[in-house]
Amino acid sequence: MYKTFSELKKGLRKDISGFKKIRVALLGDTATQFLNVALKGTAVNDGFEFEIFEADFGQISRQILDPTSEYYEFNPDYTIIFESSHKLLNQYYKSYDTQAAFAEKKLSYIEDLYRNIQNRTKSRVIYCNFPVINNQIFGNFSNKVESSFVFQLNKLNYLLSAELAVKNDNFFIADLLSIQNKWGRDFMFSPNIYVNTEMVISLDALPIVAHHITSIIASLEGKFKKCLILDLDNTTWGGIIGDDGLEKIQIGSLGIGKAFTEFQYWVKALQRRGVILAVCSKNDEDKAKEPFEKHPDMVLKMDDIAVFVANWDNKADNIRKIQSILNIGFDSMVFLDDNPFERNIVRENLPEVCVPELPEDPAEYLEYLYGLNLFETSSFSENDAERTRQYQVEAQRAVDLDSFTNVEDFLKSMNMTSDVKSFDNFSKPRVSQLTQRSNQFNLRTVRYTEQDVDRLINSAEHYTLSFTLEDKYGDNGLICVIVLEKKDPDTLFIDTWLMSCRVLKRGMEDFTLNTIVETARKHGFKNIVGEYLPTAKNQMVEDHYGRLGFEKENDKWVLNVDDYQLKEVYINNKI
Repeated sequence: MYKTFSELKKGLRKDISGFKKIRVALLGDTATQFLNVALKGTAVNDGFEFEIFEADFGQISRQILDPTSEYYEFNPDYTIIFESSHKLLNQYYKSYDTQAAFAEKKLSYIEDLYRNIQNRTKSRVIYCNFPVINNQIFGNFSNKVESSFVFQLNKLNYLLSAELAVKNDNFFIADLLSIQNKWGRDFMFSPNIYVNTEMVISLDALPIVAHHITSIIASLEGKFKKCLILDLDNTTWGGIIGDDGLEKIQIGSLGIGKAFTEFQYWVKALQRRGVILAVCSKNDEDKAKEPFEKHPDMVLKMDDIAVFVANWDNKADNIRKIQSILNIGFDSMVFLDDNPFERNIVRENLPEVCVPELPEDPAEYLEYLYGLNLFETSSFSENDAERTRQYQVEAQRAVDLDSFTNVEDFLKSMNMTSDVKSFDNFSKPRVSQLTQRSNQFNLRTVRYTEQDVDRLINSAEHYTLSFTLEDKYGDNGLICVIVLEKKDPDTLFIDTWLMSCRVLKRGMEDFTLNTIVETARKHGFKNIVGEYLPTAKNQMVEDHYGRLGFEKENDKWVLNVDDYQLKEVYINNKI
């Protein structure tokens, strides 16, 4: 599942020219040299280059509380704070008279570190929570003794989530406690290595810890899994629907059927969280759909599936078909199939698609998948649950488009309307999420947390615009984000222009530019300046400004406001 520490170290020899460079500060109260190496190696696997500032261990307070420290000179994009349970236990022993308030005091200290960082940098903070040490002073009774270390450590881990992470957009938790719960304390910690080297994470556990931490950064940088593609026979249910028939497939509460039912509940939970579900099965379509429509024990229904492909074609080709409908990157897809032959076909033809090596025993599917942490995310909003319906509607649009001989006639028939507003507290979560999820149609690929969006809302130097799009098929929700920055009295700079790829080729680009120009004219600007910053994902907008009529000047694109003629579009402002 995971590469070994040695493999991660060897991977650092790989050519990483062209990888996005990210500045990461690593501050710990124990030795972090090997964690540093594991983080760099894991980042390379994810297509990033981590430039890491590693302070000597035990310098967390000095680096963060001293405004002249090397940490602030480095000015990181991300700050990883790693405080160990062992040092925490030592602090607890020394606070004998105040042990019942130990968790609150420690939380106050951590919050103070966070506030100092936020006041002086734009760094996001990743704080490692605390694996449990049961020092057995009270045994099981420790859960009823408020001053016990076990009680205080559990309370601190809870407060880190409830009081810090939930309430602060730039504070994230690397869940080392869940890693220990999954892999075991003896796997994670070696007493003799700790005593001799001050290392509290074993070499075997380092790749797993590094993966969890790097996954948080990758998700904030817009690289995460958006779509789960399911095989059906012996993956989603037991047995072969074409041979066994509806009554004989294994699903429900008896025997191995229980494993498939619990697997489906997990998949359903991912779908409700916003992960797109698709089916890719070698089957006759009517037979493949039958369990979804008729089996009483099926957890997943047809309404949960955004794209359903069942035929006898090559599965790699069918995944290409799914990708063309969803218009997302192959590297944001996960494909689950019980058949090793089918898994290898997809790996060989579509190496960017993540294809886990499912265990032979379906009873082990879930525990295996839990351990991979495939679907890390940095945001969640209630709108995410609507994503499946939006992609189902998009598939229907694609079918209907084929029935029109003229694209303009099709666009007119869609009755499109857009609600254009400045950012506000209602749109803030979705604006933040869209900046983190959008990679392809994203001119400068700037990511914003909700806290960053707050600053823009209250900034006198920026104009903000959010666009929804609704048509006769349904509501796409918020699909476009614009941030305009005042450079001088005559010049308006397009700091951010990003759009959901689901709404391309409908004239939204022209409608958006018309709105930007109207904003510029309203406030007396003469020029609009755009910039394209290339990434591995956004080549599709390389010529965006040129196509819209901007003139290239050095590395920027300039549009004269007075000369601009509003473009014809088939989208109306929502009233």
